[in-house]
Amino acid sequence: MLGNVYGIDLGTYEIKIFDKKKDRIWREKDAIAMKNKRYVYAAGNEAYEMFEKAPDDILVIFPMKNGVIAHFDDMQYLLGSLLESERRFGRGDEYVVAVPTDVTELEKKAFYDLVYHSEARARSVRIVERGLADALGSGIDVIAEKGIFVANFGGGTTELSVLSEGGMVLNRLLKIGGEDFDSSIAALVRKNQDFLIGRLTAERLRREFGVFDQSTDSTITVSGRDLISGVPAQTTVSISLVRAAMKELLEECVRAIKTMIDRTPPNVRSGIRENGICLTGGMANLRGLSTYLRESTGLPVTVMEDPELSAVRGLRRIISDRAYYNRLTYSMMDEDYRWLR
Repeated sequence: MLGNVYGIDLGTYEIKIFDKKKDRIWREKDAIAMKNKRYVYAAGNEAYEMFEKAPDDILVIFPMKNGVIAHFDDMQYLLGSLLESERRFGRGDEYVVAVPTDVTELEKKAFYDLVYHSEARARSVRIVERGLADALGSGIDVIAEKGIFVANFGGGTTELSVLSEGGMVLNRLLKIGGEDFDSSIAALVRKNQDFLIGRLTAERLRREFGVFDQSTDSTITVSGRDLISGVPAQTTVSISLVRAAMKELLEECVRAIKTMIDRTPPNVRSGIRENGICLTGGMANLRGLSTYLRESTGLPVTVMEDPELSAVRGLRRIISDRAYYNRLTYSMMDEDYRWLR
């Protein structure tokens, strides 16, 4: 591989990029601030800082939705502006992009087109399934292991992957992520207490309380709007209300995990029972989530440091190792690629 190579993990709320030449990972929020719904006011981290704080004429949007590109033009503008502002990209370099598996081929190709036709003017773009990158970034040799279960709890989706000897056995993308947990918390606070809180406040409640704790009487005072008086105010939210708001979503995720394990071939399943669940994604940092999954599934659960960076760390390993690069990545322009058939 000549020149520089970059690994890109496009998350719902954050872009993570590995720069091979500098051997480092950098991150940028996946957000755009629009003024009067017509003009781009800010992009990236600067735009995200305005979320739920900007005046009415500025709208902060997120081009990614449920793990895929929802607004292609906005996403292309965002990526182009980041490339230009950071000036870390040379023209004609190579790119490896992590994509979810359980999406349509057109949705997958949008990731390819986004980078290939960006300001970077890439020489080549290769795709790798995010589940494989996640496992590699968690220190697992995906080619040697006969059974791996990866659960990526992200901001917009939960991606479940069963891997074996370098291949994808099963994969499912649940449209459940951190934003859904936060929306559920905000909705229950509104229903039970006639009090309106923003998503960032709900996220704070989720992070502070976690999902598996013996405490039942903890409370947090938050700011918002009293729906009866209509004025800004403060209220106290209990840990039991937050846990109740997250319960149904967590149970749905556990059911999906158990269903996938039941559908897994016996030889692969035996490897999963030995290795357990590899928990990745930003939600993996949620206090008590690993304990909850272990208690609910009966499987050991492993969480690496900085699990939200697992996929981009996996891209680093793929880019740095020719064997991984040749076996695990592919180009959507290859003659034998199924999308072109």
